[in-house]
Amino acid sequence: MGKLIAAINMTLDGFCDHTYGIADDELHEHYSDLLSSTGTILYGRITYQLMEYWPPIVKNPTGNRAIDEFAVIMDSVPKIVFSRTLKKVDWESARIATRSFEEEVLALKQQSDQDILIGSPSLIAAATELKLVNEFQLCVHPMIAGKGLPLFKNSSDMTFLKLIKTETFGSGAIVLYYEPAKHTAGSV
Repeated sequence: MGKLIAAINMTLDGFCDHTYGIADDELHEHYSDLLSSTGTILYGRITYQLMEYWPPIVKNPTGNRAIDEFAVIMDSVPKIVFSRTLKKVDWESARIATRSFEEEVLALKQQSDQDILIGSPSLIAAATELKLVNEFQLCVHPMIAGKGLPLFKNSSDMTFLKLIKTETFGSGAIVLYYEPAKHTAGSV
């Protein structure tokens, strides 16, 4: 059974925005490795449309090995898009979800031993509420944005996490790997 991994870049003050952060070669290589072991990526409409940046790079490489390799891997990984407004997607490796978010995730977990990656803030929050996330990979960039989209803005339940490892990059970014903890309110 595949794990559901919530992976996202964020600022030190907890905001998620693909224009914030340090997208250097080392970070592209990190995400290339993560995507290489992923069976499916789950996106909401907004993040999916931001990721449509990558297919043109496959056709017209930049000459930067880390970026070009990331583009090829990103292009090939199957994607499921959750949207109420999109009726079709043009990316060959993508499809619109046909079931509810929970039903899609549970079916994917049963169908494959490969990991399932969530890359959209709204879906990460939804999966957290549904207690579906097996691992969080939060890449915290050394910057304070001061504004933006908070990752867990609509979270209603307290969720305890256990730090399982960290990975530090030359840019000062750090990936914090967490899994849901068994703690409940009042016990630490």
